[in-house]
Amino acid sequence: MTLLASDAVVLRTWPVNESDLIVSFFTRDYGKVKGVAKAALKSRKRFGGALEPMTQARAFFAERPRQELVRLDQLELQRSPLSMPVDYTRAAVLSFYAEVLEEALPEHDPQETVFRLLLAVLEQTSVEQPWMPLTYFSLWMTRLMGWLPDLTACTLCGERFVAGEASFHPGADGLFCPLHRQGSGGLLVADSWLLAQRILRTPITAFGEEPWPRRRAQDLRRFTLQSLERHLERRLRSAEAISRI
Repeated sequence: MTLLASDAVVLRTWPVNESDLIVSFFTRDYGKVKGVAKAALKSRKRFGGALEPMTQARAFFAERPRQELVRLDQLELQRSPLSMPVDYTRAAVLSFYAEVLEEALPEHDPQETVFRLLLAVLEQTSVEQPWMPLTYFSLWMTRLMGWLPDLTACTLCGERFVAGEASFHPGADGLFCPLHRQGSGGLLVADSWLLAQRILRTPITAFGEEPWPRRRAQDLRRFTLQSLERHLERRLRSAEAISRI
């Protein structure tokens, strides 16, 4: 048995019986891990307040040979999502982060860049400012998973875009020029197309003071969501909740 510890963010929990939980958590050093937390629903000392999705904690766990699940011994709370005000929108955005990571990340595969991205967007996701970090996370996750096409040129012919003419389609990978537009696909307006390129070269803190109403970059979020769902081969329930806001 190997005893391990790492900074982590809780993604999901499932009850096993009246007191145990299976916990999926994303660690800085070991990637996504699933473990059994014995008596988690009864032990406030070992897990109290640290089992909420998107909680940042120090995780202590043990790997056992030929066992798929680790033994999760303790979560030492570092930061709770409940330390900031929560409304329906912020809760839905936090659920989106958790669901995308749960579905996209392989088990036991360290993803330091993704972990740093998650910490950065959690820092910025507030009741007052949910849409900017959601946009930032969606675009960067699409890129880090290797699913983001070249934003500057048509996927089919290589023709470089002019701002406002790049289009996308839910059933096709890539961005397309007017000549190769796919059916009734969506269009990335000029502001969103330019913004996407800024996001990929600029830290999230640089956007913190910009006004970001819900409609800003809505088409960019739709483009990245369609790409994520296409490659994950499933609909994201949290995205449906966000769409109803």
